[in-house]
Amino acid sequence: MIGNKLISIGLFAGAFGLDLGMEQAGFHTVNVVENDPDATKTIAKNRPHLVETALPRDIRQVSAQTLLEEGGRVLDIGRHLQPGEVDLVTGGPPCQPFSTAGKRGSVIDPRGSLFMDFIRIIEGIQPRFFVMENVRGLLSAPICHRPHDKRGVGYSQLLPEEMSGSALQVVLSEMRNLGYKIAAPRLLEAADYGVPQNRERVIFIASRDSEPVTFPLPTFSENGANGLPKWLTLRDALENLEDPDPEYFTYSENRLMYLRLLKAGENWRYLPDELKEQAMGGAYKSGGGKVGFYRRLSWDKPSPTITTSPHQKATDMCHPEELRPLSVKECAWIQTFPVHWVFYGSTASKYRQIGNAVPVLLAYAIGEHISKLIKGEKVQAIDEPLQLSLF
Repeated sequence: MIGNKLISIGLFAGAFGLDLGMEQAGFHTVNVVENDPDATKTIAKNRPHLVETALPRDIRQVSAQTLLEEGGRVLDIGRHLQPGEVDLVTGGPPCQPFSTAGKRGSVIDPRGSLFMDFIRIIEGIQPRFFVMENVRGLLSAPICHRPHDKRGVGYSQLLPEEMSGSALQVVLSEMRNLGYKIAAPRLLEAADYGVPQNRERVIFIASRDSEPVTFPLPTFSENGANGLPKWLTLRDALENLEDPDPEYFTYSENRLMYLRLLKAGENWRYLPDELKEQAMGGAYKSGGGKVGFYRRLSWDKPSPTITTSPHQKATDMCHPEELRPLSVKECAWIQTFPVHWVFYGSTASKYRQIGNAVPVLLAYAIGEHISKLIKGEKVQAIDEPLQLSLF
C-alpha cells in the first residue's frame, strides 16, 4: 500500500475485466501486461494513465523490475516500487496444450507454459496477495493424455503424469515453492455473485504473509436459498440497456430459415422432426447434448457463458426475440462491463475480448474480499474445502 492506495498489477490483462473488478473494489492498477494489440488499445482508451504500459508486449520479455519501475512512474512517487510494496498481482495465464508428444497425446505441463512467467513475476514483485484465474478443465487435466483406447486390460497402469489432476498439482507446487500460502482452488459460479450469466472459473488466491486464504460468500443463489436473491436473468441484464444501433454478425439465410421457427428458450430439438437432421447436418448423429445448436436464449434464465463467437453454429446465442446473435454491447453488459466501456477493434475482435474476459462483478467480489483481508476487516467466507479427489 502506497499512502492509502491499494496497488495492483494486471498480467494477461485482456480487455481489463479482472482488473476493472479489482479497481471497483478499491485497488489502483499501476500497469498491465497484455499481448493482444486490440485489447491493449481498449485498455489505453479507457484508462489513459496506463497508456505507457498498455502496449502489446510478450510477458516472456517483461521483467519484474520493469513492472516495479513503471508502477513508480504511474504513481508519481519519485522512485521505483520495491519488491513487497505491491498489494496484489492478478492474471489468467493460459494453460492449454503447448506441444504434442507422439502417441502419448497432448502435453499440458504448466512448467513449459506462460504460467511459469506468471510465477517468475510473482517471485520478483513479491505482492502481498496474488490471484490467478483459469478454466474449469485445469482441475482435472493430466500433464500427458493417454488415449482411452490405450487404457485398461492389456495396457500398463497410468503414469503419475497421466493421472487426472496432475497438471493442477504442478501449478500448486510451483505456487507453494514461492513461499505463499495457497488454499485449494475454488470453482466459482459467476451467477452466484450478481452476474446474469452461468460461467464457472477456477480461482486461486495466495497470501505472502500466511494470512487466512478464503473466498467470498455468494451473494445470489439459483433458487433463492439461504435468504439470498435469485440469480439474475437475461431479462434483468438487458431490460435497461440502450443499444439503438446494435453491432453484431448477421446470420446466413440458411441459419435464419430454422431460427424463425423457434421461440425464446428453444433450440434445434424444438424444430419439426422432419427438419432436424437437415438443419443439423453431420452433427445430427454425433454425440453430446448439442444444446447450443440453433439456440434462442431464454429471457427468464441467466445467459449461458458468453463465448468469443456468439454466432457460431454449435454455440449459438440468438436473441430471444430478434433474428440476430447478441450484440457486442449486450455481451459486454452480460459480462458486467460498465455501459461506457469502449472496446477497440473489429466486431470479431470485440467479441473475442469480451468472451475471454473475467466478469467484472465476479472480479469485484474477489477483490473486495482481498481488500478486507488486507485491511484486517472481518470477512464472511467460504470455508469448506473443495471436494476434489486429488487433495
